[in-house]
Amino acid sequence: MPPTDASTDASTDAGTESATDCATGSAVESVTADRADGQDTLDLRLPDELIALLAASGEGAAHAARIGTDARTADRAPTQPAASPVEDLLDGVGDWGPATTDAGVFQLVPVRIERDLPLISRWMNDPAVAAFWELAGSDAVTEAHLRRQLDGDGRSVPCLGVLEGTPMSYWEVYRADLDALARHYPARPHDTGVHLLIGGVADRGRGLGTVLLRAVADLVLDHRASCARVIAEPDLRNTPSVSAFLSAGFRFAAEVDLPDKRAALMVRDRALRAVL
Repeated sequence: MPPTDASTDASTDAGTESATDCATGSAVESVTADRADGQDTLDLRLPDELIALLAASGEGAAHAARIGTDARTADRAPTQPAASPVEDLLDGVGDWGPATTDAGVFQLVPVRIERDLPLISRWMNDPAVAAFWELAGSDAVTEAHLRRQLDGDGRSVPCLGVLEGTPMSYWEVYRADLDALARHYPARPHDTGVHLLIGGVADRGRGLGTVLLRAVADLVLDHRASCARVIAEPDLRNTPSVSAFLSAGFRFAAEVDLPDKRAALMVRDRALRAVL
């Protein structure tokens, strides 16, 4: 289940190493997304005479042999509907590339469990993080959380936040309009949400949360032309986290009651991007 809160840090003015708060409620459910229809396929078989004619020319021999083999294989194989590919609901997060920030070059790198699980699990067992994400325990607990996203329909993409070549934060970029969060606020098509935790204690409490939240919101708006708003819902009680969002150009839109917290609905508008 998604976390109740994410763990960001506040700006330097807040002076608090609090957990960064950017997560949807832990009981957030999924809403069914539209699937791409499979396309009909047409099996073609070249006549043996034509294959022999093509094979007779030295230039076309290899090509003809390949075509003939493929055609006969298709002719023998049972006809099956083409598999429907998983729709890219977030416009290729892994291809968004780096962003230059005041803290250095930052990039979202989609999670690979075999590579990243030990690090993310260690962060989840930090008491400051566990208080909000509720994923403390063995690696299997974190792995189950990650696999629900990685094996899902693509509406949520877990990523490492890599700053100057070092993984230092965990992010989830998700379709807020397809999430159960949409039941609790007036969602618009393609609203995109973010969850965040900053992993190391040394990276908290010095304004990095604000810098990285602004960078990621800009990445979303730069690469998702259909998205007009970036959404977040930190716990209303986490004042340093709410302050970090405000400093990153989000506005406080409303208080919302989620299944296990009262949240501050934070919104970064494309239309106000230049002035916030």
